[in-house]
Formats: sequence, structure tokens, C-alpha cells
Amino acid sequence: MDWREIRTRLEQAAHKRGDILRHQLGIRPEAIRLGIPAAEGNFFFTNAAAPVHAELLRQYLPTEATAIVREADQICAHRFRLLGYEDLDFGAPIDWHLDPVHGKRAPLDLWCKVPFLDFSVVGDHKVIWELNRHQHLVTLAKAWLLTREERYVRELSDQWNSWVKANPYPLGINWASTLEIAFRSLSWIWIDRLLSGSPRFAEWHPGLLSTLAFHGRYIERYLSTYFSPNTHLLGEAMAMFALGALYPQMPHSARWRKTGWEIVVREAGRQVHPDGVYFEQSLYYHVYALDLFLYARILAAANGIQVPTAYDEVLGKMLNVIASLAQAGLAEGFGDDDGGRLFNPRRNQTEHMTDPLAIGALVYGRHEPEARLTEESIWLFGERAVAELPPKARQGAGDSAATSEMRSTACPDGGLYILADSAPCRQTMMVDAGPHGGGSCGHGHADALSLRLTIDSARWLVDSGSGVYISSNPADRNVFRGTAAHNTVRVDGLDQTEADGPFSWKQLPTSNAESWLVGKTFTYFCGIHDGYKRLLAPVIHRRSVLRVNDGGDGGGGVWLVRDALLGEGEHDLELSWHFASNVIVREADTGQLIAQVITENDTQANQPTLRLVRLDNPVWQTDLSQSMLSPAYGRYEPAPVIRSKTRAKLPAETATALLVEMGAPQNHSRARMIAQSDDNAQVFDLVVGERKHSFIFARNRQAWSVTPWSSDARLLYCGMENDILIHLIAIGASSVEWQGRELFHADRPSSYFEWCKRDGILRADPSPVSITSYFDELAEEPIASSSSSNNVPGAPTVPSSCAEND
Repeated sequence: MDWREIRTRLEQAAHKRGDILRHQLGIRPEAIRLGIPAAEGNFFFTNAAAPVHAELLRQYLPTEATAIVREADQICAHRFRLLGYEDLDFGAPIDWHLDPVHGKRAPLDLWCKVPFLDFSVVGDHKVIWELNRHQHLVTLAKAWLLTREERYVRELSDQWNSWVKANPYPLGINWASTLEIAFRSLSWIWIDRLLSGSPRFAEWHPGLLSTLAFHGRYIERYLSTYFSPNTHLLGEAMAMFALGALYPQMPHSARWRKTGWEIVVREAGRQVHPDGVYFEQSLYYHVYALDLFLYARILAAANGIQVPTAYDEVLGKMLNVIASLAQAGLAEGFGDDDGGRLFNPRRNQTEHMTDPLAIGALVYGRHEPEARLTEESIWLFGERAVAELPPKARQGAGDSAATSEMRSTACPDGGLYILADSAPCRQTMMVDAGPHGGGSCGHGHADALSLRLTIDSARWLVDSGSGVYISSNPADRNVFRGTAAHNTVRVDGLDQTEADGPFSWKQLPTSNAESWLVGKTFTYFCGIHDGYKRLLAPVIHRRSVLRVNDGGDGGGGVWLVRDALLGEGEHDLELSWHFASNVIVREADTGQLIAQVITENDTQANQPTLRLVRLDNPVWQTDLSQSMLSPAYGRYEPAPVIRSKTRAKLPAETATALLVEMGAPQNHSRARMIAQSDDNAQVFDLVVGERKHSFIFARNRQAWSVTPWSSDARLLYCGMENDILIHLIAIGASSVEWQGRELFHADRPSSYFEWCKRDGILRADPSPVSITSYFDELAEEPIASSSSSNNVPGAPTVPSSCAEND
């Protein structure tokens, strides 16, 4: 610790001891007196605009408006939907210390003495805290604006007073986390602004402000500066900033405003990687943090606070990450799923992770194809949101295909590699090759080199979710964050790293991307991780993913996933493929499985089909079974999983091909994949109808020869149709020969070379390279060359394509 941390911890310890001593002496906390009423700061909307925004919501999003009133009625009956749980009963009056899921009640002890991580004493503290965030009281306030029925305000008042009586400071679990006090404060701010026109609210408004000021003082004293310097600190700073900016009559409001904003700005630079990925290595926490950053930014601008350019740049990059992940309609999750949200806790599933795009579009004027009108955007921006955002999400890939281009994108600092394509429908595959997380990596999963696949606005290959954080069996936490719950390889039945408590890991693996190339007709990723180097006989996992996207097979190209396990000795290997719960998977032919999404409205002919083609290798035993997914915290659903297992002497490898087609697969397109190898090369031949895809991987840095090909390429892809070459991709090659005939030559290995007969595409990076006339003979028309200034005599020069790599 440096002196600053020592001083902060000593000050917090002194405050705790002082609070304990006063309680033991029977001295109740003194009510905070507010100053002379002054002009309050600017919220997202004025008090007069609140009913206008409610009317816009009713007019443009009537389903959401109806859902708010319906949920408010359930809240009045003390039935709650929290996290992934439905219809929770906290009793009447509400027991604010109860975990009704597990039937446990937290003791009313001094808050610093409550063991909130001890399930046997408290149950799951997240369930208790979720109710005590009081976001459901905001729902009651919105229901009053939508209906003008005072019963919602009456219920809200009764619950608020009940909470104050049941949670006397410093007693109880609901004072044990500063972040929870911050969330509760933000809820009360919303209530204050939504209910300004209610006569009943005026009766207890002074008490609300006084208690809110007490919350602000608590947050300032117990900031998570060193305890949880992540979303905890960020949320606390955001709440403190909001209180200071909006309520100048509160003591120390100017200091809260200044300190809170300074922390938010500082943490934007510290908690976010240079490429925009949030350092917790979790999409949920990425969105969590981005929401807080955006809300703080809007409030700062509304209250005349200068926003640093660097801050906006960070938020822009964070929005870019979500936009890249959501190109096929959804941003598939990775890492922990916290279950809560800043604005509406019901928007806590994968399909809601694109919500910040709407706010980003309105704040920065960004073009976001996946941004759509949301309840949140109406409350924050009113008429602007209605005028500038489309009312519904895109249905299917075709609607936005004409206005947005699919782009393969790399976030190297956060380790996210997104391979994107639009044929025959929009597809994104995300490969995780980044750091395990920040600090003790409490919200990262043992998922190195795992991948997720989204097709046409639907989830296909997915992350299994998080389950719960705390339960009666500590091992439950590791089931969903362990390696077997992800689409990657597990060795010897072990996770890639060892769990060290519910929110930490030890012996962290290192993941690296070795290659990332984006051409005109392909995207290529290759990465490794060393999570199994701790074994007595260490193992390195290398995964290569090649997307060939020329569509020449009459379908949508092909994904090839190659897994190589490098090391010595014999090991148990297990490769998993987890599908979404609404996907059905069936065995079609030997080595081929068919997956389709269950839908109600569209016919099968309009829906994508995913074919997973395994290597024709009896050594690997494959089982299609059911596992459990957790789409929201505490909720579980059965879903298909394919596991292939073997015990093999290393080095060993396998490959899986993924084919995406529209409609049911045709009988003539039966697929089969076989392998052959020698000392220098590994070949995977995928045959689909009349089309043959050959993938040749070099085993070392030496030149290789596999009939009819010879090259020094690290990877060579050859597409053949009726024995005619129609597509060629060479990665890391200085020459390629086919049937003894040289096709191209370069003075040094090129990053890549590609040729496609269908589109007449001929490219290399870097150029120039020398090519033979053979490509002209194959093409229907001669291939036009670029500028001849650097031509090699007798051969056209292939233009450089560095921009595509970027």
C-alpha cells in the first residue's frame, strides 16, 4: 500500500468505529439538515416534461407502457420479479432482509459485521440487495404517471417508510455495500423527479431528501476506492456526482459533484482497455459500466460541466465494441452476468445488451444500425428519441443489410476477435483471446479461445451464463464459469485455471492472438493459451478459425475451426459446443449434425440451418446431450450440447466445420470431412456436394508438399468445384505450386494471397507478387491488374490491401 491507500483505509476504519460506538451508546444518527432551497440542478428532463415523456411512451411503445402498469400491480401485491427469478414473495409487510429464494434472513447486526458472502447465514445477498435497490419503486412512480392512479404513490410511500423503519443505520445487510446505497440513491432521485406532480408525494418529500443526503454522506465516506475499484467505485462515484449536481441544498454537494465527476472521468481511462473493452472481461459488466459513463456524461453536459475529449473517445470505443458484436443482431455475452441494470432491471438478458447504442446515437449522433427506440431513450431524450430512433428492432438480417456493412473487427487489448459475414445471412463469430480479467479476475471465466456464433438475430453457439454467485454448494459457482461450460477444449477434466474463491482465480492463463487477417473473401484468426502449462506434462492449446466467405458453394461459405493440443504425454481431451436453448440439434449423417432455431412465425424455408461437420475420426467419441444454460442470474434452461472426447498422445488435433444455409439442408449437400497428414503438414478435406474445401496447415516452418499442392504457406485453402480450382487463399506463403505448376511467387512470405474465380478477385498483402497466367485461364474474363509501375515482367501486380487488415 502507498500512503494514500493507508490513509483512506484508516479514515474508513475510523468512521466505522465511530458509528459502532455511537450505536452502542444509544446515539441515533442525526438527521441531515438541508440548506435553504435553491435552484436544483438539471436532470435528464424537467418536472414539467415528465408527463410528456410518459405520454410519448404510451404512444410509441404501448407494449412497454402496459408492461410497466402490469408490473406495478404485481408490486402492489408484493410479488416481485428480480434478476432471473419470477413471482418472489417478501411477505406483508415486506421483509427487507429476506432471501425468499432460499428461505434465509440476514441478521439485523451492525452492517460491518454481517457476513453477506456466507450463504449459510444470509442466503444469496444479491437477491436481498436487488429488492433494496428500490428500482421497483421507480416502476410504481412511472405507473402513476401513466395512469394518474394515486394508489401507486400510496404503495410507494408505504414501502419507502417501511424500509426506513426496518433499516435503522448502522444495522443490517442493506448498509453493507456502498454500491447498493448508490443504486438506491439513484432510484430515489428518479422517484423525486417522476412524482413531482403528486400531492401525496409532497407529504414525505422532505424526508426523502434528508435520507438521500444521508446516503450521499455514506457514499463519500465508504467509497470502494481500494475494496472493489471497478463498477462498484464507478457506480458510487456516479451517484455521488448526481447528488452533488442535482441537490445544491445538501451539505457538501459541491464537493460531491467535483469528486464524483473526477472519479468517473479517471476511471474511464483506467477501467477500459485502449480498444474500448471493459477490463472485467464480461459483456454484462461492459454494458454496466458504459451505462454509468453515459448517464454521468449526459448529466455533466446538462449542468454545464466540461466533458474531456478523452472521455468521449473512451465511450465511443466502448460503443464500437457493442456495435461490432451486434452486427448480426445480438451481442452475445461472455464472462459473468451480474443480473442488474442501471435503468430497468428487467432488461437483463442478451437481447438487451445493445441498449446503450440508442443512447450513444442520441448523445453523439452516431449511425447505429442496431439502435432502436427504447423506454430508456424516451425518458432521457423525449421527442428527440422518437424522432431519431426506429421504433422496432430489426427483424432478420435483410432489413439493415443494405444500410450497414459487415466488418470483421479485432479488439486486441481486450482480446475480442469478431469474424463477420453477410452470406447467406448476417453472421458474427466472436473468439475470446484476451486477458482473464482485471485484478483477481473475479468476473472473468475460464473460457480462453472459446467462441460464440450469432446468426440472423438469433443465438446459436453461446456462453452458458453465470448461474449464481453464492449458493449452498460453492462448487456451483464454478460449473458455469468453468471451461466445460464454454465452446473450447478442456484437458484432463480440468479448468484452464484454478478457482480461488467465488470471485478470484489463481495461476491465470495467458492468451495471445498469433494471427489476425481480414481479406476480401476470408477472415482468419489464430491464437494460443497456456492455461494447462501447470500440468505435470504441460499442454498448449492453439485454435485457428478460418471464415471463407465467397459463397461459391451455393450456400454461405464455411467456418473451419482447428484445435491443436501441443505438448507431450497422454491426455484426456474434450471439445464442447453449447447451443442456445431454443435450438434443436439432431444427428443427420456420420460426422454431421444439424441445428435449427425453433420459431413460431417463420417457415423453415426462411430460417437458417447450421450444419456442424465433425472430422471423420473414430478416435474422437461424440455425444449429443442436454446441459443447462443460465440466460439470467438464477434462471436455468436445458439446452443442447455436443461433446467430443478422446484420450490421445500429444501433439493431437481435430477440426470442425460449420456450414450456414437458408432452409432445410438438401440431401445432395451431405457433408463429410477427412484428415491426412505428414511430418510437415496437416490436411482437412471437407466435401459438400460437388464442392471440396481443402485446408492445409503447416506443422512447422518448413516447406511442405501434399499432392497436388506444394508451398511454404502456414495455411493454404483451396476451393474446388467439379475438380476445377475456384478459390485459393494462402497465408504466410512465398510460393504456391499446384500439380508442379507455380501459381505465384514473392521475394518474401506475404501476409496473405487470395484469388476467387467467381468475383475475379486477386489480392495480396503486401504486394507485389508474381503470378502466372493460370489464373487468367481459369477466370471467365482476364483479371485486370492495377498500376503497372511495379509489375514483375510477364505477370500482373496484385494491389496491397492493408486497409482491409486494419
